[in-house]
Amino acid sequence: MNLQEHSYTANLRWTGNLGTGTSGYRAYSRDHEIDVDGPGTLPGTADPTFHGAKDRWNPEQLLLTAVAQCHMLSYLHVAVKAGVVVTGYRDTATGTLRLNRDGSGEFTGIVLHPVVDLQDAAQSGLADSLHAEANRVCFIARSLNFPVHHEPVSGAGLG
Repeated sequence: MNLQEHSYTANLRWTGNLGTGTSGYRAYSRDHEIDVDGPGTLPGTADPTFHGAKDRWNPEQLLLTAVAQCHMLSYLHVAVKAGVVVTGYRDTATGTLRLNRDGSGEFTGIVLHPVVDLQDAAQSGLADSLHAEANRVCFIARSLNFPVHHEPVSGAGLG
């Protein structure tokens, strides 16, 4: 394997056959399980709008979460390189999904709202500017065909 390439495997298993399979649109559950080495099983489903369960993860939530996670991890990395000491980080990510008349849909954008606690509030401007670099190096954001925007707030004692 090339050292510059990494492979990931996820196993997906539909668990929603209610006895008649997909004999009708409402005849089956959207429940499924995703297994990956290490953390184990993640219970999945469709968005409740599409007959999924509210107590399971749906693909839209997983995509939004992956973007927010990747951005945070990338941000912490670029902060270290820039000499910015981050003491806390939280985010409320929002995403917009547009449904099309043909039944398809796509995300049209994600906005991250990171709140970054800093050891030195005087570095707030620099800290805010690092979000652009984090977005540039984030593996997930680089893989998307829609924009990821940032509305950061940073300073000391925001926690």
